[in-house]
Amino acid sequence: MKISATIIARDEERNISRAIESLRCCDEIVVVDSGSSDATVQIAEKHGARVIETNWRGYAGQKNWAAEQARHDWILSIDADEALSEALEGDIWLLKKNGPQYDAYTMPRMAQYLGKWILHSGWYPDRKVRLYKRDKARWHGEYVHESVKVEGTVGSLESNLLHFTCESLSEHIKTMDRYTTLAAAEMIAQGRKVPWHKMVLDPGWTFWRTYFLQRGFLDGVEGMCIAYMASMYTFLKYAKVRFMSPGRP
Repeated sequence: MKISATIIARDEERNISRAIESLRCCDEIVVVDSGSSDATVQIAEKHGARVIETNWRGYAGQKNWAAEQARHDWILSIDADEALSEALEGDIWLLKKNGPQYDAYTMPRMAQYLGKWILHSGWYPDRKVRLYKRDKARWHGEYVHESVKVEGTVGSLESNLLHFTCESLSEHIKTMDRYTTLAAAEMIAQGRKVPWHKMVLDPGWTFWRTYFLQRGFLDGVEGMCIAYMASMYTFLKYAKVRFMSPGRP
């Protein structure tokens, strides 16, 4: 079992070293860069990655294209702001030694937010398929929140993939602005409408669900920030649907 790790990147000089250094269990590392203006390419090459520079195809399209460039059939796809924990790396070494029993594997993803590891708020365990045989799985999702769909059997790894999210609230707001625009564009493309009552009620429900039902209060002040930001995300997404729609009232 030989594994190609793939990372899509643009202006990720802050994160790319950590991501690549965590991939010692892989037989090659492919970084697909879509026009970085910082030192991402140079840092990735310094760490031994094979860097391919290409145009942006969207999140799912870029990840599928990266898998097509790999030398091996097993793909471990991570984002530039992610890294394997030492325990997860050990799980993958063991899997390579014993041989795979499934066509793809999920793994729990644990996020660090404002410097704190988040264990509630609907953010954990956040299982993702990231290790897969490329003839059995592909990325789907034209706009945002892309995911792997598997045509085969799926197993589970139990150790954490680490996700290093926003280091500041300003960074979170900037990221949220970009993703709500993509999410709104997706809703418009699907022909979905947003009635006024959803704009009024859904943000409050999102906060309640995140902070209380998903026990965000156990994540401290950071959990409260996540809940407020989640409610703001919902409102901005809906508002952008109304203002971006052709022929809006």
